[in-house]
Amino acid sequence: MSRNRRKSMDANVTADAVAAGREHFMETLGNVPEPIRAMMEYLPEHFAGYLQFREAIYSKPSESGHLDLKTKELIYTLLDILTHNLDGAKNHGRAAFEAGMTSTELAEGCMQVMHVCGVTTWGKTGYKVVDFITELERGRG
Repeated sequence: MSRNRRKSMDANVTADAVAAGREHFMETLGNVPEPIRAMMEYLPEHFAGYLQFREAIYSKPSESGHLDLKTKELIYTLLDILTHNLDGAKNHGRAAFEAGMTSTELAEGCMQVMHVCGVTTWGKTGYKVVDFITELERGRG
């Protein structure tokens, strides 16, 4: 296969991945986060691999997954809190909330993270995300 033809096929694959990725993020988070948008734009071939990995993580228990969506989103929220990624934590927190997570479940998870990783996980990011989820709960009630 010629190098030019391979590039053309790769461009089709990456264009399809970007389109599928936009749909996947809208379905799972309701938006395309800016870091993901940038990866799609500047490194679409990397995004194609990232999307494949992410779609495997989001597999449902009825498919090849083992965790329900609420648990997956709670874990993502806690990991974003751990890395002080407030926007990511809010994004996944909202998705976890939509999947049934409560602010008290998140707060308890934050205490586990704080117990292992220290109080800064709560002080820098954790309580802010719990406050955010509490506001979502108030809006629903």
